[in-house]
Amino acid sequence: MLTFKNFNIADWFSFYRIAAAPFLLILLWLHNREFFTWMLLISYSTDMIDGYLARKYKITSPRGSQLDSMGDQITFIIGLIGLFLFEFDFIKENYLLILIALIPYIVQMLIAFKKYGKATSFHTYLAKLSAFVQAFFILYSLFFEPNYFLFYFMIILGFIETIEEIILIAMYDKWISDIKGIYWALKDKKRLNKKY
Repeated sequence: MLTFKNFNIADWFSFYRIAAAPFLLILLWLHNREFFTWMLLISYSTDMIDGYLARKYKITSPRGSQLDSMGDQITFIIGLIGLFLFEFDFIKENYLLILIALIPYIVQMLIAFKKYGKATSFHTYLAKLSAFVQAFFILYSLFFEPNYFLFYFMIILGFIETIEEIILIAMYDKWISDIKGIYWALKDKKRLNKKY
């Protein structure tokens, strides 16, 4: 269970994304595209800041990883809602591709909750790249208009990253955070010795 007790500076940046969610939803309800997009940009920026601070000051922790993942997921969902509201024609034209990307993601979440009782926080290199591309596509679409090259790249990358997450769930019997990817998991002595 997450509490405010002993939050470090990186945790507070992660928490900002969660706390900002209701305000972003209000802006969506008001149909204020410009302010919503700028506020969404700030939320996405805190994701880069909290990771940098956690690494620089060596304050990474399972709690911080879980808080970061929660903030990421909430911000991503709100970004998708913004796209749906402000770029409905684009979503309608490409809903099949979007479903192809979303269904494996939902399956991965269900598998994680069944096995661990919570979402994964692997934070792989592929997950970080995928999250960056998703954020860039959503922000670019809201500031300007959807770009199909970015869209296809985001869908393909997201699908591959989700498959990697499912494989990692299969590899780890217990919840663990901050795994760089399958290659590193295969060499992970903690996993091999089941000491995690």
